[in-house]
Amino acid sequence: MEFKLKTTQFITSAVEPGGYPDPGPPEVAFAGRSNVGKSSLINCLTRRKKLVKVSQTPGRTQQINFFDLNQGELYLVDLPGYGFAKVPKVMKASWKQMVESYLETRSTLRAVVVILDIRREPTGDDIMLLDYLKARGIPVIICVTKADKFSNNKRISRLAKLKPVLTPYDPGFVPVSALNAMGWETTWRRIWEMSGLAGADAEM
Repeated sequence: MEFKLKTTQFITSAVEPGGYPDPGPPEVAFAGRSNVGKSSLINCLTRRKKLVKVSQTPGRTQQINFFDLNQGELYLVDLPGYGFAKVPKVMKASWKQMVESYLETRSTLRAVVVILDIRREPTGDDIMLLDYLKARGIPVIICVTKADKFSNNKRISRLAKLKPVLTPYDPGFVPVSALNAMGWETTWRRIWEMSGLAGADAEM
């Protein structure tokens, strides 16, 4: 089956299951630390500059945002960022509850794209999320973003250093860039496969 991305549109924002769209198409969620480049990556993958609003203020995304691809063929879900120290503890707790409620109750969830910054070591929050997803049997696609910041040799060396940390969660983790399309095709192919939408090539 060949999958072509034809249309993308925002559906709704929600903070609890009652506000989610009715279950239907398969869903792939995106998660990562605040300001890791999650919104930028979603925009680039969907070839839309402003599908997801990009904020320079960490911790700005406070809701779960749903986006429709191809008029009901696949939903992308933008989860609130985590790990921003200046966010009040009460708000951190509410975000944790919000995200866990989605991950634990959404029957149409097929995978979570976890976004890490190639320039930084995975944090305790990153590993906690990966452990949580692994324990619940939720498939993970790890995207190591900002890969364009390094030369080819330095990028290879950095990815080799990350390999023993990340392969227990995702042996095929992908270096990506929102600037030069590095890793986009691989990321999309894995999304289609995990969603059950593509058995062959994904055409963008």
